[in-house]
Amino acid sequence: MLSAFREADGRLIRLAPEAALTEAVWIDLFRPTEVETAAVAALGIEVPTLDDMEEIEISNRLYREDGIDYMTIQLTGHSETNAPIAGPVTFILTPRRIVTVRHHASRPFETYPTRADKVGPGCSSANAVFLSLVEEIVGRLADLLESSGRSLDHVSRSVYAPGKRGQNQKRLEVALRHIGREAELMGNIRLALLTLNRALGFYGQTAKDRTGDEGLSGAVANLMRDIDSLEVHTDFLSQRVGLTSDATLGMINLAQNSTVRIVSVVAVLFSPPTLIASIYGMNFDVMPELEQPWGYPTALVVMLASSAIAYLYFRWKNWL
Repeated sequence: MLSAFREADGRLIRLAPEAALTEAVWIDLFRPTEVETAAVAALGIEVPTLDDMEEIEISNRLYREDGIDYMTIQLTGHSETNAPIAGPVTFILTPRRIVTVRHHASRPFETYPTRADKVGPGCSSANAVFLSLVEEIVGRLADLLESSGRSLDHVSRSVYAPGKRGQNQKRLEVALRHIGREAELMGNIRLALLTLNRALGFYGQTAKDRTGDEGLSGAVANLMRDIDSLEVHTDFLSQRVGLTSDATLGMINLAQNSTVRIVSVVAVLFSPPTLIASIYGMNFDVMPELEQPWGYPTALVVMLASSAIAYLYFRWKNWL
């Protein structure tokens, strides 16, 4: 899908499908078709394929070709099946316009057009749109970190909360799966921050070759500081994820140990009666009490008494 925008009175206005792309200051390609790719290529802009965007070589992520900057970052979003993923997004920056290429849904690209006049650098030029998009992305990542922190608070309370034995096991299993999802999100956010930092570093190195946007250097410095602070916060939340995961596994082990202990104690409770039954189940000719009328009830009473004594002893030792 191709979405094109032009700037008017400090805002972004979506171009009609039949409008010429030469009017656009920002062109967003979302899972582009061959026709859409050809339309952008007619502007002298080569659109990379998904395979090109997924290359890990630095030369394929950050480079300049014919005066056009190509910067690819890994950004959180959702796949076609609405599963959370981290996918590549390429920013193609020309003197007159910016083209973004992505193959997964990402929230900042949906919210930015209506907020272009509220984001710091604005949308008066291609460079301003690029930095505004980065600011929107950084804000989204900050929101995800804040939401993750609240989720970890909820999981921590769930892990340490008392409950019934059967319910505890299920609650802890749910908590462990939730922690796994948060850990995966932390990894995606960390990767996004890392690639954003590299892209801004590359943008700053090539800033001397641009004219008319000298006032944007302060915005670049502010974004770099924001990214650094988010990386510190991501490290903190990653440590919390590890701590909560260890606590959850510890509680699961305690619950399992408690179950094993109860089974072991029950087995020991039945050991004395089993011993008595084994003795009187031996096939010896001379066992006088077997022929007595009181033999059978006496054996039952002794078996019950041995179990009761063992139970009281375990209760005294606080093993039950």
